[in-house]
Amino acid sequence: MLKFISFGSGSSGNCYLLMTPTDALIIDIGVGIRGLKKDFRTYGVSLSQVHNVLITHDHADHIKSVGSFSHDYNIPVYATREVHSGINRNYCVTQKIADDMVHYIEKGVTVEIGDFRVTPFGVPHDSSDNVGYYIEGGDTNFCIITDAGCVTDDMKPYIAKARHLVIEANHDEEMVQGGPYPQFLKSRILSTTGHLSNHNCAIAIAENMSEQLRNVWLCHLSEENNHPELARKTVEAVLRSYGVVAGVDFRMEVLKRNTPTGPFELD
Repeated sequence: MLKFISFGSGSSGNCYLLMTPTDALIIDIGVGIRGLKKDFRTYGVSLSQVHNVLITHDHADHIKSVGSFSHDYNIPVYATREVHSGINRNYCVTQKIADDMVHYIEKGVTVEIGDFRVTPFGVPHDSSDNVGYYIEGGDTNFCIITDAGCVTDDMKPYIAKARHLVIEANHDEEMVQGGPYPQFLKSRILSTTGHLSNHNCAIAIAENMSEQLRNVWLCHLSEENNHPELARKTVEAVLRSYGVVAGVDFRMEVLKRNTPTGPFELD
């Protein structure tokens, strides 16, 4: 059985943990190390249980503490070659990843990382590169898709295979259009290399899910252009139009932006 905890999900910082009884894997470290250590203690998890880190892309809210974490705990960091290059260029990453801790992965190529089988796949976003992860552990699987401007044909099979799915529901389109952001930023958010709206998130789930889907977590909600209840209600309404009922066909939760959510047991 896997366990999943979100330690932050949003533009202020993203960090997720997957655990087996003998191993733990972090996905993105865009939160502060001090706060992360405190949260680990709260949950009774030791940092010594973490043996590897995966990075989705090179924006600061996903990577700002990865170099420090890797350095302090001697942890390998897995990302595509383009993402690793972006991490090295990012001024927010003051402690760079040591050369011997840099590990490259390729989209579509499955690798064994500790107790996990990890398959990265391309996700469109305006970063150096961006991947989602399909992760198998024990008899179950977990899929994470964040910072996605749209849903491509490459992404759909992983949603279809997912038993446990973390997927972006970043914004409400009307809130973006009517909000205070300058037009160039509105255009960026709404573009096919920006972020996934509540509505499009729901369509992605409804049109690609299979009967094995057990859990959905909505992630990376915008503070300015979304609300947890709005995201939940919008996704639920769109799903119902497809004949899918959240809470019946699968469980659905909204991940908190700045505080932990979980732990969840993944069967």
